Amino acid sequence: MTETLEYSPYPPIDPINFDLIIVGTGLSESIISAAASAVGKTILHLDPNPFYGSHFASLSFEDLISHLNSPPKYITATATATTDNSDYTTVNLIQQTIFSDAEFNSCNSIEESQFLRENSRKFNLDLAGPRALFSADKTIDLLLKSGAAQYLEFKGIDASLVYNTNEGLVNVPDSRGAIFRDKNLSLKEKNQLMKFFKLVQQHLGGNEDEKISEEDMESSFVSYLEKLGLPSKIKAILLYAIAMVDFDQENGGVCKDLLKTKDGIDRLAQYSSSVGRYPNAPGALLYPIYGEGELPQAFCRRAAVKGCIYVLRMPVISLLIDKVTGSYKGVRLSSGQDLYSHELILDPSFTIPSTPSLSPKDFSLQMLSHVDIKGMVARGICITRSSIKPDVSNCSVVYPPRSLYPDQVTSVRALQIGIESCC
Repeated sequence: MTETLEYSPYPPIDPINFDLIIVGTGLSESIISAAASAVGKTILHLDPNPFYGSHFASLSFEDLISHLNSPPKYITATATATTDNSDYTTVNLIQQTIFSDAEFNSCNSIEESQFLRENSRKFNLDLAGPRALFSADKTIDLLLKSGAAQYLEFKGIDASLVYNTNEGLVNVPDSRGAIFRDKNLSLKEKNQLMKFFKLVQQHLGGNEDEKISEEDMESSFVSYLEKLGLPSKIKAILLYAIAMVDFDQENGGVCKDLLKTKDGIDRLAQYSSSVGRYPNAPGALLYPIYGEGELPQAFCRRAAVKGCIYVLRMPVISLLIDKVTGSYKGVRLSSGQDLYSHELILDPSFTIPSTPSLSPKDFSLQMLSHVDIKGMVARGICITRSSIKPDVSNCSVVYPPRSLYPDQVTSVRALQIGIESCC
């Protein structure tokens, strides 16, 4: 069965043959685009949205509400479209948002509504955040090595805070100086924490006499901390505020990801090497000015310099498949134009429906959407009148499991970004 499709008027893309076509300008797709362009590949990078970043975009308040409440209506064929080339058949793509249950609380006053209208264009809100980067993160190294860093500015996170039921929000003692200055730690707790950090440094230093045993490295990190006799307060700081563990490590019945000691040591090492790496960011964490949406845009700019062609507002509705070999040959745009490439990358919002005559396993295709989903993330964006802690504009806050209520099985993380970061 064939169906005649009515397409929106789009200018034709020229040329029509590429080494690689990428659909979606999310962070992963943008990094691949920059890498492939850097080695001389011909790249066409498409996005059905009117903005860069896909699900990693940073949008104004008005644009964010418009995007989540009224997502773009992509043209989807309900049957195999006609093609001028009898050598190909088409497989129609299905696209759906990865967001669910988006809710917006109305403003409580006329003054708040007016504030949002007046300041909507002064700061962005992140679709993918909040995820600050460690100063020693591989992403930072990649930005520097690729040259994409020249298109970015970062703001340091001024303070890292952790919550406990007895003292409320306290600073994370993440360095020797921070431990000595911490007024919420007893002398015994300071000594315990200093001895542990010294043990980790000796292990990482390569001295065989100071190495943590292989048995301990393969055991759970929480059991190793208990073996050292560290109290619950110190364990919570190490596990949830420094190693950034998600699930309750002390509750085997609900823990979906028990961290091993060797992985915990690696996380502590990354945190430690991040503290003070840059003079203007004395803490461990960084955040891009104007929001996380700047990260994919930086790689896109780098790719464009190397010759990558970018086209926004351009939906892809189907794949062109060789009738004989079943191999991928190209894509069909909602404009009706067919484009050809050796390889194709689709962002995670796209799926290929199975059909009786042809299924995705029958042809070769690189898909970033082939990801095992382990769970869902609940997020909220709040615009507040004042800082969570006086005199601190940018801060990271961790609420360990069971710190807010008895049945809390995961960490809750908050990232406060001041308006000077335009985000």
